[in-house]
Amino acid sequence: MQKIIYILDDEKEIRKTLRVILEDEDYLVEDFSNGKMLMKALSKERPSLLLLDVWVGKEDGLVILDECKKLYPSLPVVMISGHGTIELAVNATKKGAIDFLEKPLSIEKVIQTIETSIEKTKDSELPDFQLEVDQILGESPSITRVKFSVFQAAETNARVFIFGENGTGKELTARSIHQNSKRKNEAYIEFNCASLPEDTIEQELFGSENVQGEPNEIKIGKWELAQHGTLFLDEVCDLSLSLQSKVLKVILDQKLERVGGKESIPVDVRIIAATNSNVEEAIREGKFREDLYYALNVIPIELPPLRERNQDIPLLAEFYLNKSISKNNLSPKTIDRDGLDALSSHFWPGNVRELTNIIERLSILVPGDTIRAKDVKEALHGFKKANEMVARGDLKHAKEEFERQYIIKTLQICEGNVTRTSKALGIERTHLYRKLRSLNISVEQLIEG
Repeated sequence: MQKIIYILDDEKEIRKTLRVILEDEDYLVEDFSNGKMLMKALSKERPSLLLLDVWVGKEDGLVILDECKKLYPSLPVVMISGHGTIELAVNATKKGAIDFLEKPLSIEKVIQTIETSIEKTKDSELPDFQLEVDQILGESPSITRVKFSVFQAAETNARVFIFGENGTGKELTARSIHQNSKRKNEAYIEFNCASLPEDTIEQELFGSENVQGEPNEIKIGKWELAQHGTLFLDEVCDLSLSLQSKVLKVILDQKLERVGGKESIPVDVRIIAATNSNVEEAIREGKFREDLYYALNVIPIELPPLRERNQDIPLLAEFYLNKSISKNNLSPKTIDRDGLDALSSHFWPGNVRELTNIIERLSILVPGDTIRAKDVKEALHGFKKANEMVARGDLKHAKEEFERQYIIKTLQICEGNVTRTSKALGIERTHLYRKLRSLNISVEQLIEG
């Protein structure tokens, strides 16, 4: 299959030259003169590689790089610059660029860089591997790389930091690492760092002694409960700075003190952390400790959003359809080809979790034994404005609008009940309340309406 190369450069002659060179090498080529045109094309298709100029007219290529990486985290991007500096190259690499080319461009260097960059992301580079327990659904290149990362992590006791949007499967990935590790027969403990007030979190995490007028009472915390096993710290970026300091100390010292206690207790616990936040931004804003980030980020695993692996949607849809049919005692149903195409073309702001909810709704509400495209479109009704934004290339606001409509639709299904809505969305109530405020959603108005 031919590889697709996208080129973004404001110089027409550069685009023309690169197109001729790459088409001679049997690549399919699309070129763009501004970021808006590029983002519009990216909303419809993921290329094999992007050649991106550092400055596109007055547009900052590093800002465009950020937008591209939000849409396709694993997309290989090669930066081009007529006045490159070491600092610029370092910044581009930090933001996810895979390589850096300087103008005037050498034909041999361009071809070699593209071949090498694409090769780095090919699955053929992965050795044969087999997970003993494989519950991660999908066969796309990006999810295969995730499975290989799970395999690598499971072979060690190293700490793991999982990054990904809501609904991408961070909890499932953490559990898979534990189930395939040497600690699989020991405890696996999950702890959501956004779920409780700070003083309660400390006691829940580290345990307590002699508190609240109970001089002889000892409460074992999650960290001790995970002794010799695995502790999964979900939404770790939501911890306060003081708790981050205490978590870092336990990680480094391999021992803890319960709240109210004086004894240091040795702990042998494998730590897996996860977040849906932009960690680098949180560090810059002073909300997350850089030393804790480095302590946790021994093995990083980036989970792709569903829109980046939409070739997995038919497999996922079939699995969750059969699961819903069994769970709800329904008669068998199938999704026809047009229905699968409609599912595959959706942006999926809620990722696999949203797909699961939509499939369950369709399995229950669609009469007959076939789910068609019109049924899917009706289930996804309400995303028209967001889809128009995608068509215009305004992906940042489109994503916010998709997320807003997804939360509104879930609230309506749950009759305005925030607790039920947070469970359906798979996020903590406190996190949902923050989302409601940031997206300007009024539960009261929804109920009245």
